[in-house]
Amino acid sequence: MRITLVEDNVSLAKGITYRLEDAGHAVNALRDGGAAETYLRDDGADLVILDINLPGTDGLTLLSDMRRRGDSRPVILLTARADTDDRVRGLDAGADDYLIKPFEMAELEARVRALLRRRDVPQQQLRAFGPLDYDASARQLFSDGQELDIPRRELSVFECLLMADGRTVSKSAVLDHVYGVGADAEETVVEVYTSRLRRRLKPFGIVIRTRRGLGYQMQVEAGA
Repeated sequence: MRITLVEDNVSLAKGITYRLEDAGHAVNALRDGGAAETYLRDDGADLVILDINLPGTDGLTLLSDMRRRGDSRPVILLTARADTDDRVRGLDAGADDYLIKPFEMAELEARVRALLRRRDVPQQQLRAFGPLDYDASARQLFSDGQELDIPRRELSVFECLLMADGRTVSKSAVLDHVYGVGADAEETVVEVYTSRLRRRLKPFGIVIRTRRGLGYQMQVEAGA
């Protein structure tokens, strides 16, 4: 799943990002409330982790703005404030959960899993692509009901190209989807993952075409 993290503590943000990426999620991390105010309007993430004390716009204001415009995505608030009144204000603003710093990463992971399970999206929402079926909620790819063993980075590439509906996707966009916006990764890793994924999909009549200077395009071959 895609997660947006807004946290100005650099070391904590890195720790959360690494932990969630290891669990198979794509994380976009921001450190400023002002930047997040615009970003959260169209980021498309499945879940938001939001610190309350932020430079620029504070977390409670960001959360209130999300709910006011009808954004119902689950939100976990992070704060150093342990008072009951502060927790109540956060929940009243529309938070789905609340974690007080310092916290264990295992607990954050568990709360993320719980919130994603409680989403309104059905857990078995399959999308057909050629002879394959993709379960976006579980991030699993199936052939005739059998799950294919595809590493999560390659599966993220597949997901990104699938969402494009046949349009060409730039390498930088694929990189952002796999690692999160602003991640310290080179575009050459996209070439590696795409090449491996291309070989895995070939037996199913699915091709990934390289559009020189533009990016990648995934299509189902005629008759597949």
